Amino acid sequence: YGFHIHTHGLTIINYNCVILDTSPVHIGANAFIGPGVCLACAGHAMDAAQRGEGIGTSAPITLEDDVWIGANATVCGGVTIGAGSVIGAGSVVTHDIPRGVLAAGNPCRVLRPITEKDRIIPLEITPDRK
Repeated sequence: YGFHIHTHGLTIINYNCVILDTSPVHIGANAFIGPGVCLACAGHAMDAAQRGEGIGTSAPITLEDDVWIGANATVCGGVTIGAGSVIGAGSVVTHDIPRGVLAAGNPCRVLRPITEKDRIIPLEITPDRK
């Protein structure tokens, strides 16, 4: 629909991203959403007869501040991804992810916390280095 999508600061949404906002989608400040990501609030009935009748589900999605979702990941309805967490490319997120962790896989699961060791040390550029 478009009108259920709420950003709360700078948000980078790469190309080919799909947001099925049949419920509210809240995207925190400094969120990075990779190419091909799908945020899907909508779902369908598990029971075939109900599904045939068009009965579906919908639940909100929340991406807290500083979340990065890698390319081609899918986030299902009802999920909250905690502040500062990173979701690996191609993951299928069906449950909440806590803050400050690296999570990946299908189904997505926490692999480890993000620590000081994950910081990139910038190269110092000197006049003799081009």
